[in-house]
Amino acid sequence: MTHLPAFDAAFERCPLVAILRGVRPAEVEDIGEALISAGFTIIEVPLNSPDPLDSIARLARRLQGRAVIGAGTVLRVNDVAAVEAAGGTMIVAPNTDARVIVAAAERGLVALPGIATPTDAFAALAAGAAALKLFPAEAASPAMLKAMRAVLPAGTRIVPVGGITPEAMKPWRTVGAAGFGVGSALYSPGLTATEVGTRAASFVAALAEPGQASASTVRSVE
Repeated sequence: MTHLPAFDAAFERCPLVAILRGVRPAEVEDIGEALISAGFTIIEVPLNSPDPLDSIARLARRLQGRAVIGAGTVLRVNDVAAVEAAGGTMIVAPNTDARVIVAAAERGLVALPGIATPTDAFAALAAGAAALKLFPAEAASPAMLKAMRAVLPAGTRIVPVGGITPEAMKPWRTVGAAGFGVGSALYSPGLTATEVGTRAASFVAALAEPGQASASTVRSVE
C-alpha cells in the first residue's frame, strides 16, 4: 500500500505543511482541528518534540481522512517504522539520508528529505523522495531555486522551509516553489489553538492571493 495518492490530494488542496515543533500531546488535537478549519491538510510533528509519537497517533486518529499526518526531523531508519506504527504516513528530514528515504518508500510512506544542493536533490529523488524540502530556506534564495529547477526532472516538487512567513511566499512561488513548510511563524510552544488557527488562516489567505496560487489550489476540506 502506498500513501502517496493521499498526500498528492492533500498537497493539491493546500501545499502548506504545518510544522508543530514542540507541541505536546495534550494540546495537539485542538491545534490540529484549528489547522484543518483554516484550510491546512498536511501536519508534521518533529521527533524532537515532547512525546512526538503520542502526538502523531492522536492526530492520525482524530483527523483520519481529513489530513496527512507525519513526522519531522526523522534521522534514523528505525524511526521510520516507529512513525508508521503511530499512524504517520509522511517522513520529513532536514537532510538527505538515502537509507531513511528508502526505508520510507519501501513502506509506502511519503518521504520529504531536506536538500540544499542539486547533488542532494538528485540523490534524494533516486532514493524515492516524493518531494524535496529546501532547507534552510533562509540560507537559499528564489534565484537558487529557479536555477535548481532548470536541471531537475519536470514536476519535481520543491518545498522551501525555514523563515517562511505569509509575506515571504510570493517570491518563491514566482520561481516555482510547489509549496512551503511553515514552522515558528505558524506555531511555537505556548500558543493557543485559536492563535494557531488565526495564523494558519493568514498563510492560506496569502497563498490564494494573485500571483501565488489559484483559488482552486487552496480550499478547505469538507
